Amino acid sequence: MKINRETERFSEYGVLCYICGLMQRVSSYFLFVLILVIGVSCGKFRKIEKSQDWRIKYDAALNYYNQKEYYKASVLFEQIIPIVRGLPEGEKVQFYLAYCQYYDKLYLLASEQFKTFYETYGRSSMAEEARYMYAYSLYKSSPKDNLDQTSSIDAMAAMQEFLNRFSNSKFRDQAIDVIVTTQKKLERKGFDNAYQYYRMRQYKAAIVALNNFKNNFPDSEFLEEAYYLVIDAEFRLAEQSIVSKQEERYKGVVEHYKEFVDKYPQSPFLREAEKLYADSLEKLNKTKNNNS
Repeated sequence: MKINRETERFSEYGVLCYICGLMQRVSSYFLFVLILVIGVSCGKFRKIEKSQDWRIKYDAALNYYNQKEYYKASVLFEQIIPIVRGLPEGEKVQFYLAYCQYYDKLYLLASEQFKTFYETYGRSSMAEEARYMYAYSLYKSSPKDNLDQTSSIDAMAAMQEFLNRFSNSKFRDQAIDVIVTTQKKLERKGFDNAYQYYRMRQYKAAIVALNNFKNNFPDSEFLEEAYYLVIDAEFRLAEQSIVSKQEERYKGVVEHYKEFVDKYPQSPFLREAEKLYADSLEKLNKTKNNNS
């Protein structure tokens, strides 16, 4: 019995070794085939790239584009652009090159290529789409809302210009979505910048930034909070000011409170604002009595 068990274990071990060896050979085979395919593909691309016939490159680039091999397509398109400019193929090459860079997520480069297209081929049936994609590529290149938003501003301006020019465009709804989304991103950025001053106790700078925010984004979802923060920042600034500045700043709290309560009589910030208002009136009355 003991011998039989050992024989069985040995047989099982042998089967496992055989299976592992077979898998290794199969893996090696597929790896070899993969390397061979890649090598042949690269060799074919290099041969096309070195060709002196622009038509071969043009046809190959279109084929790579249709197969979503955008890098290879863009390399060939870039090589033949100077040759085909002015020919019927030039329009398609410029347009597809822009899309190659867009699909490769090179959004700033893509925006420049789309711009070049509609400036060069302004009468093309694809000029409208190129103008839209120029603005949309700028939008895609814009960073998160806590970073510099220059490209977001440029994207929104470009998209608004597109809508002004093509008010009935098939891209109209997407263009409006981009403008609304970008506007919200800029609002968030503006509010966060102002709040940063408040959080760092730089109340004078916070008041300026919050008032600028109110003027720049009169329909913002953060507007109500911005109005309240001006009151709070003005009060805190008065508290830490020298005596000669306090009266003016407590009066500022009173004025800002009146503006706030007229605009937001049911605000969730109302109780805190009322307390700051009452404290400011008390301070002003005390100052008035001291000067009597």
